[in-house]
Amino acid sequence: MTDDQAPTADDALMVNAALAIPRHELEARASRSGGPGGQHVNTSSTRVEVRWNVEQSLALTDEQRERLRSRLASRLDGAGYVRVVASDHRSQRRNREAAESRLAEVVRQALVVPKTRKATKPSRAAKRARLEDKKKQSDKKSRRRWTLD
Repeated sequence: MTDDQAPTADDALMVNAALAIPRHELEARASRSGGPGGQHVNTSSTRVEVRWNVEQSLALTDEQRERLRSRLASRLDGAGYVRVVASDHRSQRRNREAAESRLAEVVRQALVVPKTRKATKPSRAAKRARLEDKKKQSDKKSRRRWTLD
C-alpha cells in the first residue's frame, strides 16, 4: 500500500468514517485465560490483549490525539498505550476480533465531540404557569394548617 492510498478494512481497524487504525500499529499478545474450563483452558493461549499507542500513531490528527489523551487518561499507560483484553471465546482468533472491536468502540466513544449547550430562557407563559402552580400548592398547604383563633 502506498502513502496516498487509504487503508482498507483488511489492513486497518475501522473506527469511524474519519479514522482507521492501521493493523501494523496494533500489538497483540496471547496468553492463557483464567477461570473455569478444564484441560482446554489450562493448555491454550486464547486470551488476547491488544495494545495501541495513541502517542505514536500516524493515523491520528493532533486534535484527535489530544481528545483521546484527555478522554482516555485513565486507560492510557505511561508510554501512551491503550490496552483492551478479550477472553470470551475458546478461539484465539475470535478473541482477537473481539478485542479489536472493543478497542474500536472505546476510541469511537472517546472521539465523540459533545454538543455545546445553548442557554435558553423560559417563555413568559411558562413563568406564569410555574408561579400559578406555586400559588396553588401554597394555598393547598395553607388550608391544611390548624389555627387557634
